[in-house]
Amino acid sequence: MDDRTLLSSSFGAAATAYAEHRPDYAPDAVRWALEPAPGPRVLDLGAGTGKLSATLVALGAEVVAVEPDPAMLAELRHALPAVRALPGSAEAIPLPDASVDAVLAGNAMHWFDMAVAGPEIARVLAPGGVLAGLWNVLDDRIDWIADLKRVSGSAAIGPRDTVSSWRAATADMLVPGAGMVARFGSPTHVEFPHGQLRTADSLVATLATRAGLLVMGDPDRDAVLGRVRDFLGSRPETADGEFTLPMLTAVLRARLL
Repeated sequence: MDDRTLLSSSFGAAATAYAEHRPDYAPDAVRWALEPAPGPRVLDLGAGTGKLSATLVALGAEVVAVEPDPAMLAELRHALPAVRALPGSAEAIPLPDASVDAVLAGNAMHWFDMAVAGPEIARVLAPGGVLAGLWNVLDDRIDWIADLKRVSGSAAIGPRDTVSSWRAATADMLVPGAGMVARFGSPTHVEFPHGQLRTADSLVATLATRAGLLVMGDPDRDAVLGRVRDFLGSRPETADGEFTLPMLTAVLRARLL
């Protein structure tokens, strides 16, 4: 099993915690992602526990969700029983040709094998359809977030997880010649303000759902989370009660040619 497969398959064991602690997506970011779509039919690909699907439903989209992990899919079906939710993957999408107007992926596109997933996504998209990846990133332009990143380490807060580095980390994701077929127009990167109400304990629990920590041995994971807990307890922004975790929802969008 390669590293990407190992990491991407780690979430099922923490599906309940993922559903409880991971943030939703800024509605303005989702609206922008869908803006050029020729119709309301949206595929949430790599849908996880339904965080993005819930926002899409609230915005009036006609949503179908596809998720490979059975435990994550069960959480999605429990949370959103009205959403059509199917087992499948980005590399083998269980939908007919030209059956959706947009394909969105929330914190999932980096797990796709785009050499295979790119043609599959193009296949299910209607002419002029939209492909967009969304990531919730921490605003490390703020001093205490930059310090949190340093204390946490890359297993908890990696290059795609902060506003200072997510564009560089995703720059080649939809570029022809980097494993992606030349069927999409030039991608655009945009960020939208967002936030999540957290306590020190719930932020530790959120970071514990990151793939890099899920695949760690217990002693190493406990050490990382212990450092994070000590750090949060030492900061006036996070030591007492609830606080808003400063984030942005970052969007990478391209249109089918």
